[in-house]
Amino acid sequence: MLPDYTPYKNLPPLAGLCSIEEATKPGLPLDECVRRLKRFHYCFKRLHEILTARITSEPIYELKTAFAHHAYLCAEHVTALRQRISEMREPPLGLEDVPHPALEAFFDEIRAAPTTEELVSGIVFAIDAIDLAFADYLNQTHPLTDAPSKRVLRFANLELDDMRSFYQVATDALGAKPHPDWYLSLVAILAEARGIDGSKPEPESSGPLPRQYSRCPFTYDPIPKRDERFTDLWNQGVNAEAFLYDETKPARAKVLMMLFKRLREIDVPEMMAGIIAQTPGKPWGYYRDMSRQVWDEARHAMMGEVGFVALGVDWTKARITWNWSYRLNTECSPLERHGVLFFIEQGLMPRTGKRYEYEVANESGIPIAATIQDFDWADEVLHSQIGREWYVKQFDNLQAALAFGDAAWTKITSNWTTVKEQGLTQHANWWPAIYQQACAASGTAPDQAVLAYAETYEGKRADMKGVVGE
Repeated sequence: MLPDYTPYKNLPPLAGLCSIEEATKPGLPLDECVRRLKRFHYCFKRLHEILTARITSEPIYELKTAFAHHAYLCAEHVTALRQRISEMREPPLGLEDVPHPALEAFFDEIRAAPTTEELVSGIVFAIDAIDLAFADYLNQTHPLTDAPSKRVLRFANLELDDMRSFYQVATDALGAKPHPDWYLSLVAILAEARGIDGSKPEPESSGPLPRQYSRCPFTYDPIPKRDERFTDLWNQGVNAEAFLYDETKPARAKVLMMLFKRLREIDVPEMMAGIIAQTPGKPWGYYRDMSRQVWDEARHAMMGEVGFVALGVDWTKARITWNWSYRLNTECSPLERHGVLFFIEQGLMPRTGKRYEYEVANESGIPIAATIQDFDWADEVLHSQIGREWYVKQFDNLQAALAFGDAAWTKITSNWTTVKEQGLTQHANWWPAIYQQACAASGTAPDQAVLAYAETYEGKRADMKGVVGE
């Protein structure tokens, strides 16, 4: 090394990446970097798959929304790693290949965990293992020559840490600990894989992988689950769209219906997760974009939750149902479900859709409502574009795509009478309780005409068809 070498006027050398001395030391060979990055790519891809596959069947709302968020984060890191690997002199990339059978078994075990507690503890195990592998890579790769990879992993690490923090709190709250035998199986399987990055020593002895929960093939569960705060799950007793578009109703009351509609959107991740899980073989961009929409829809539900809390309203007194996701998941194909979603989104694009909701929120004088609807509108524009990219192109034209979605939507128009006759619901009118809470919190007297609202979804579907015109 050249003695006493210094940069001009002692400025930080090498764009601040490292010292000259650090840069003179060799790092991992490029082929080894690619090999490890492919393993990281596989890990994020499997975590994305696991989290997505468990959104629908997870009953706890806070976990359901977190799974949607974290699946999206994983999808983004898969995308970034795919891009980086493609830059590293490596065609064909082989990014759809399984790096090692034991690594596949490791994630299969977590995906098949039979309880929420086991699933969460398995996710924590995986995150901790990935974090250690990241640390090894960042310490061993060359800080200058492999700076682009280090940047990708540094950003991934930030969000991996956020995920770990969430699931560590969740494990404590739920008392989630892996069964000792299962924990030892995960340790043994990961050792057989030579660790997350494949750089650890070969195990002294190997035999059949000690699978426990994944001995039988995993099957996606399409039946939505909800925790005990969600009651009267088949209730269709309050037609939110008819109220929202009634010119005689005041804007402040309409905000409550919009918040109900936002929180009710928890059924969209429940439905979309199945589209992703049951639609194999698409380009990765499909899964990334669809996962973004799943996360947005979960975010919308949380917006509704926040809005109710801000207005002093206990949202559990409303009937946040699963009728839509349940029926779509059990009566329609993945393509039909996507068609219904796209058809509804297109109905939200004209002035009578999301723009109208934003205008109502502004008129209400409730700042948080305006913020919620402002971003909800922007998200729906994005979702329409996602639908045009990944749904419409499967048809001859836009009209054919819309007609297919409309027909699929009509298949499940109304089971209002059926569920009542089966004793699943009496379609109770929950609106007065919500409205009176909001009035009490704001110190205003209820409008008797608003309080008396009682239009239901009998014979109707929860969109604007027949409400604001065809």
